[in-house]
Amino acid sequence: QVQLVESGGGLVQAGGSLRLSCAASGRTFSNYVMGWFRQAPGKEREFVAAIRWSITSYADSVKGRFTISSDSAKNTVYLQMNSLKPEDTAVYYCAAGLSSTYYRENRYDYWGQGTHVTVSS
Repeated sequence: QVQLVESGGGLVQAGGSLRLSCAASGRTFSNYVMGWFRQAPGKEREFVAAIRWSITSYADSVKGRFTISSDSAKNTVYLQMNSLKPEDTAVYYCAAGLSSTYYRENRYDYWGQGTHVTVSS
């Protein structure tokens, strides 16, 4: 059974940092695109970052502040979030898929349950 389990969310002040983790199990994800999406209250889910092998991509809103990385030995993907802003407040989801259209959520096959991030001003 494939599982993606996110952790690391919480409450942080503006300007602070958090590191989210996504532990994958049930299959080998080495050839998968691993993505992070987020959904703020009252808004649609949006792309944040993705990684496949060592190739990374970011939404413009987080470029320069967030870093996605992976540890294949641990089957885990990370999202280091620095210089956090109140507008980063959202539920953050990890996802896995094989499509190169990494910014579209409907191209992902597996999803985690999400982890909440709240950034106070």
